[in-house]
Amino acid sequence: MQALEKISDQRLFGGHQMRFAHDSKVLNCRMQFSVYLPPQAGQQDVPALYWLSGLTCTDENFSAKAGAQRVAAELGIALVIPDTSPRGEQVPDDPEGAYDFGLGAGFYVNATEAPFASHYQMYDYIAKELPALVEAELPLSPKRSISGHSMGGHGALVIALRESGRYCSVSAFAPISNPINCPWGQKALTGYLGKDESLWQNYDASVLLAEKQATLPILVDQGDADPFLAKQLKPEALQTASQSSGSELELRIQPGYDHSYYFIASFIEDHLRFHGLYLLPQS
Repeated sequence: MQALEKISDQRLFGGHQMRFAHDSKVLNCRMQFSVYLPPQAGQQDVPALYWLSGLTCTDENFSAKAGAQRVAAELGIALVIPDTSPRGEQVPDDPEGAYDFGLGAGFYVNATEAPFASHYQMYDYIAKELPALVEAELPLSPKRSISGHSMGGHGALVIALRESGRYCSVSAFAPISNPINCPWGQKALTGYLGKDESLWQNYDASVLLAEKQATLPILVDQGDADPFLAKQLKPEALQTASQSSGSELELRIQPGYDHSYYFIASFIEDHLRFHGLYLLPQS
């Protein structure tokens, strides 16, 4: 098992906000990620919520801006916050330096196209390598849920729907719900997977949800003042898919909220308590 290098450790609400580095065999590079361990982790293994961030983010955006640790400490849920792409000088980036592809924009897929396939295996990193590592090295139980924002909301939904036996629940803020039909998704899926659109469907939450009834609870929040709502996010596709498969999806449209971390901070407590219903024993 790869050793973790602790980079930082701050006390927070009786727990510890930490940052780690490790060598990833899946991504073929050195990675960093953040973890919040609640105070209960000092006495026992605790369940974890994995948070997947959006375009241009690192593992530090959520831990600094969302304000999730107070409620996580109360509930006794750890927060595991990975980076959004492989990193390092050897890792290829968008040749034009665009923000929506390459570094900071791994889209949580397993790339098959050169030169990205040798590093951009973010699906396997999130679903397999990282959980195995942190559950072996930190006081975390095998009970886990997953959430995310925008590109990370897309990743959380796709991973949970494809790996439903590994998660207790899934939620998302303003997810890219139908990437095969939006510019962000079409660019990323072409670059990472090639032009065969049948392969793209494996990474589209709306397609996956329409094909099979979800076996885990789903909560999605979307602001109606989000500038990316109509062109990029398409929550209506997710709603239609859930209805066609008979899946239970709670989609909440929040009046006046945009795509920012102010939106996430406003509703993160709701999401943590939602996941707590499935991660924690109920009295």
